[in-house]
Parts: sequence; structure tokens; C-alpha cells
Amino acid sequence: MAQQTDLHGGGAPPAPAAVPDIPVLDNAVWTSLDGPHARFAERVGSAARYPADVYAFAALADPADPAAWADLRTLVGAGAVVRIKPVHKVPDGWEVVGGGQGVQLVDTSLRAEPAPEAVRLGLDDVPEILDLVARTGPGPFLKRTVELGTYLGIRDRGRLIAMAGERIHPPGWTEISAVCTDPAHRGRGLATRLVRAVAAGIRARGDTPFLHAAADNLPAIRLYESIGFTLRRRSTILAVRSPGTPRETVVRTS
Repeated sequence: MAQQTDLHGGGAPPAPAAVPDIPVLDNAVWTSLDGPHARFAERVGSAARYPADVYAFAALADPADPAAWADLRTLVGAGAVVRIKPVHKVPDGWEVVGGGQGVQLVDTSLRAEPAPEAVRLGLDDVPEILDLVARTGPGPFLKRTVELGTYLGIRDRGRLIAMAGERIHPPGWTEISAVCTDPAHRGRGLATRLVRAVAAGIRARGDTPFLHAAADNLPAIRLYESIGFTLRRRSTILAVRSPGTPRETVVRTS
């Protein structure tokens, strides 16, 4: 019998009926890896994932297809833990080891504009980015996440105090992510300016911005709605362990 999870988030309202159907965003990690981000994809058949130091998520072409789960097992190996969305139940042999609820918001009336004070961030800035992420907790950011798209930051006396950038990239859409501000500099509208600036770059190449947030992060959801994003859908995020026992390394002493 398939294992099912019923995880409820902290109070985000259901998506408004006025939001149009956007199938490419229903399984955004997959459509990104199967499309514009195919160069990052580690893939076996109907399963794919980003490299572990880029974005720690996997995806299935069809989460209801047992063959896709078999491909994922081949991809990740035995006894491996992987994060995946949107999934509500897993096949026999797979174990749910964690999870939560997220929301997806899409740009419907955002005013996008450059931020003259923003600077482009790159690989040389990663140590400083990781320090800011550790202090602010905007969500997953790894050593190579900056390679996924344009990341912009604002500095104060040379120190990085706010940032935002691009993460997954389904066809025609780009996710804005890693939006964060040093606690000592909040209340100045830095995050909003960076979101608008990142969105301006996304729009300039013909894409539409969207973003994700934890379902219980109501202040962030309200902020995004206030500047022109519309809540579209909720989704379940799971951490699952693949069937089997990891093969132990044999250490030879002679």
C-alpha cells in the first residue's frame, strides 16, 4: 500500500480562483530540469535532480507513475534521502522522513525596475552570501546555487546586507529566490527593491517572475502580495528515503 502523508501548513489561504491555470508551474522543478536548466540535470528516464551543491531537489515527470519512482531509485541509489515536490504519497518501500507545505505566487501586477545600488553577485561572493543566508534563513542556498541565474546584492560599507536572485527556470518563467536582508538593515525596503530589480531582468528576456514561500511564512506572503504577486497554489514538500540499504564501503587491510 502506498504511503500517504497529510501535512498542513500554517494558515496560508487557498489560491484565488482568478489565477489562471499554468500547467508548466504545477511541477516546476521537473519542467525546469527538462527544459531551460537541462544542463544542470542529473537524469535517469523520468526522474531528474539538480547537483547536490546547486539545489537539493529532485523531480519526477509524473509523481503518480511508479516507473518514474523506479527511475528515481536508480538515480539516487539505495537508502538515499532526497527532497521532492509536489508529492502527496510515495510507493511501497519509500519512506517519508520529513516534509512541509509551501506556496507558489506568480507575478500579476509587479512593478519591475532596476535598482541602481544593486551589484551582480558571483562565485567570488559565495562565502559572503552563505554568511548572509545563515543569518537570515531565506531557504536553501548552496555553494553553486549562484550559477542558476542572476543574483543581485546591496552592500553597506562594503558588507553584503541584502540579496535576491533567480533559481529554477521552467519555460517562460523564472523563480525569484534567496530574498533576504540583514536584520540590522530591515525596514528600508531593500528586499522589495531587489525583487523588483531581479524581476526587471527576468521580464527583459521575455519571462515572467514567480516565487515560492513556506506556507506558514505569512509576513513574506503578505509582502509579496502587496507588491504585485498573487498566490496561486499550495504544494507538499517531502523528504523521502529510497528503498534498500546503502552499499557499505569495504575497507581492505591487506
